[in-house]
Amino acid sequence: MAASTKPAITDSYRKQCVIDDEVALLDVLDTAGQEEYSAMREQYMRTGEGFLLVYSITSRQSFEEITTFQQQILRVKDKDYFPMVVVGNKCDLEGEREVTRQEGEALARSFNCKFIETSAKSRINVDKAFYDIVREIRRYNREMQGYSTGSGGGSGVNGPPKPMDIEDGEKEAGCCGKCVIM
Repeated sequence: MAASTKPAITDSYRKQCVIDDEVALLDVLDTAGQEEYSAMREQYMRTGEGFLLVYSITSRQSFEEITTFQQQILRVKDKDYFPMVVVGNKCDLEGEREVTRQEGEALARSFNCKFIETSAKSRINVDKAFYDIVREIRRYNREMQGYSTGSGGGSGVNGPPKPMDIEDGEKEAGCCGKCVIM
């Protein structure tokens, strides 16, 4: 990510990395959450395999918009669950914090997804956020394969049968493509 703190309209990045001993090719689209690009954002939502829902810990408004993005993703995907990670960015600006870590964690729990605080500027936990979403995508794909073959089951409707709880070292099957940053 660039050192600039000013959000871009839409940026795309491609990165190949190894996560849990398996190569992953990430096509990352950064939509910066700007309202004037909402039609384009829905197209990204249709094609995205996983989403980093990013807010600034220094902006209550950006935090409050995350729920709207999460609901929009689920509506566009026609799912009750889809791979997402809630990301509180700018953790290097603790003195300007408007959103507590506990609020971010509670929001992620309500979405049944992981939470992480990052600093794009200081490169704190940025790679971990991407590793987390790749693991969630792989797990989701594995769960969905189970549903389509009839070996799945459980209580989820259009989603995984059990809560998301992945250990960092857990080996995951599958590959992922498009990750979208909202």
